[in-house]
This record gives sequence, structure tokens and C-alpha cells, in this order.
Amino acid sequence: MAFANFRLFLLLSGAISVAVVLTACDKEEPTEKKSGQALVSVNGKEITMLQLNDEIRRANIRADQYEAASKQLLESLISRQLIVDEAVRNKLDRTPEVMQARERVIAQVITQAYLQGIMSKVVKPTKAEIDEYYQKHPELFTHRKQFDLTIVRIATKDLSEELKKVLDAAKTLDEVVLWLEKNKVQYIRNVASRSSTDLPPQMTTLLQEKSKDTIFIINEQETSSLIYVNAVKESPVALASAAPQIERFLMNQKFKEATDAEITRLRAAAKIEYLNVKDQKPNDEKPVSSSSNELIPDSLEGMSNSAPISEGAIERGITGFK
Repeated sequence: MAFANFRLFLLLSGAISVAVVLTACDKEEPTEKKSGQALVSVNGKEITMLQLNDEIRRANIRADQYEAASKQLLESLISRQLIVDEAVRNKLDRTPEVMQARERVIAQVITQAYLQGIMSKVVKPTKAEIDEYYQKHPELFTHRKQFDLTIVRIATKDLSEELKKVLDAAKTLDEVVLWLEKNKVQYIRNVASRSSTDLPPQMTTLLQEKSKDTIFIINEQETSSLIYVNAVKESPVALASAAPQIERFLMNQKFKEATDAEITRLRAAAKIEYLNVKDQKPNDEKPVSSSSNELIPDSLEGMSNSAPISEGAIERGITGFK
């Protein structure tokens, strides 16, 4: 079955990189029994119901698929254990790379467990807090804008000084496209819509204030996007529609504040010494260009007509450039 093959691939592909590093712990304490009812013994190593249930949970198995899927996953766990045993026999669990990965995985698991404890104590945002946030950010909701854009993507290597001069003088993207075709520069042209909640505030301001006769340039490493604003429309969002996203954002914000406070507490109580670390200065932030060709250091990948507020849009709207 396709599911069995796909799940087997996932289990086996992670066997050496994750399972081996954790199984190495069992090698150090061979007498310790795993928790949960044992289902299979593979070379003396138990595979338990707890392990199987964890795999079923991670695979999001439907109730009507449980019986067949549990059999397939159990066989996959057996295959994984065989590979782990062979990898350990070949001492792959003792290589520097695996030892380092093991430490990282264990640290991540313990950290996640600790953070979940903090998260469980965070109080959910009240209706009053959600309403207040909605009222304080009209740019994201009541005054939300929708930008209809034309986008031309080219290879960044083709963004020559000559083309930049053409962009400075051009009033529309059509003029630029004619130049690209004349000079045999390959491009992809499409249209898209993006709301102000999908964009960093600085970028939203630029699109609104300088959209007339302005072609924005966004560098995306190997490709660059030339963007022209065709229209700016009102696109308000009602509180009822925005409330679930606002609640998630405020919850994440509270969680971040709680974890930041805990890290501050732990740092104050700890003795931290930087050894063999050179002084590093953060890179200066690049200012946004004020020329007619606006250079915006952010990606518009995946721009499309979306729901009233896309997932994560509020957070992007607040935090700005990333």
C-alpha cells in the first residue's frame, strides 16, 4: 500500500539521524525496560504499545484506518530497530556527528517539555484584550487594504545597471517588459493580490504612499521581482472574523513574554563565561531605497488571493521585516 511504503520511508530515513542517537542511551543502560506493554522483541530490544501509539498519533490515523495502519507501523518499527541495531554494531552511534546530534536532540526534547510547562500556565487572552487589540490596529482590520499587483520575475544576474535606468524612467511595467523582450531577458509575469495584514508595515506604507509610477524591486537571492501596484482597495475585516487570529497572536505573545522572563531569570542565576568567542557586531540594517525603484528586502513568494486574514498575518504585520 502507498501509505505503508511512505510511512516506512519516513521511519527508515530517520533511523540513523534520530533513532540511533537516542538508542545509544539504551546501550549504556541495557537493564532498563521501556515503559508500555511489549509487542515485539527484536534482538532482545522491545517495541512497546507506547511506541506504536506515538507513531499512530504522529501519522494522524483515522479511526477506520487504525487496524491496518497499526500493523503496517509495527512492521516499520521492526525494520527501523533492525537498522538501528546494525548501525550501532558498526559503531555509527559513536561518531562525533551522531554524538553531537544526540546531544542536540536530547536538549531539544527536554527544552520542549520545559516550555510546555510554561505554556500551560499562560492565561488565554480575554474578549476585552482581543477587542482592544482590534480597535488599536485599524491598519490591520477596519482600514485593511488590498493591493492588486503585477509582478515580473527575472534572474537577479539580469538586473543590470542599464535595466535599473530603464526602471527609473518607466511609468508602467509594460515598458519594462518591452525592454526585456527586446534584450532577450527571460522573465515570468503574473498578477497577485496581497493585503496590508500580509505585509510588514514599512512595505505597506511604501505601497500606499509611493505606488504611483513606482516600480518596486524585491531581491530574492537568485531571482528578483519587479512589482507594480495596479490598484489599492479597501478590504476591512470584521471583529468576528479576526478574533481567532488575534487570540492566537496574543497567546503567542504572552508565551514569548513568559519564556523571555524565565530565560532572564535563569541567566541572572547562572554563571556564564564566553570562552574563545570573538566579538561580533550585528550587521547594520539596510535602509529602504527612496528612489523610484523601491528596493524592499523581503519576499513576496506565494502571493495570492487569500482568506480575510491569512495564518500568521497579524504577527508579520506587527514585527515588520524579518
